[in-house]
Amino acid sequence: MSFVNEQSHKAILPSTLLSTYRYNDRHGGKWSFKNLLLWLEGTRGHEETARMVDEIEGIIINSLKSVQNVMINDKHCFEMYGYDIIIDNDLKPWLIEVNASPSLSATTHTDRVLKAALINDVLNVVVPPDFMEGKGSTGQEHSMGDFELLYDEQALAEAEKAKQVLEAKRSSTAKMSRASAAKRT
Repeated sequence: MSFVNEQSHKAILPSTLLSTYRYNDRHGGKWSFKNLLLWLEGTRGHEETARMVDEIEGIIINSLKSVQNVMINDKHCFEMYGYDIIIDNDLKPWLIEVNASPSLSATTHTDRVLKAALINDVLNVVVPPDFMEGKGSTGQEHSMGDFELLYDEQALAEAEKAKQVLEAKRSSTAKMSRASAAKRT
């Protein structure tokens, strides 16, 4: 699942709470994403597993960016999406569908634990612990439980603006140096 905060345009992935289907006699068909990654690292290696995670994050970011203009943009609401992704034998992830209203019902004890933690983490992101103290946003990220920030549109825009300012200063300095050198000759 991924979570989108409409006010800040940040895509956040609950890194250990994704339900993953892989049949197991003890836990049924669902593992936490964290446990799946541990198993994959043990059986397929860290590099292949990391590449797969990067590709999954790319799928989530690109799918959200592709529909950002039609998403409801209201600072008083949020959306949570359920991503169904299948992973082939080469650890290539394939997007099956994105659910706008993922089921939060639980079918096993493991499922209940995962989804309870997910709901708790979503509420901590939407209503930060210091919300009632009237502190508001300090600009720093507060703890997001098992969520991982994948994409921050505002931070990228600020970095791009800073890069442009730096390039303009460098260009201006180079022009002044050339002009000063031309005057000397």
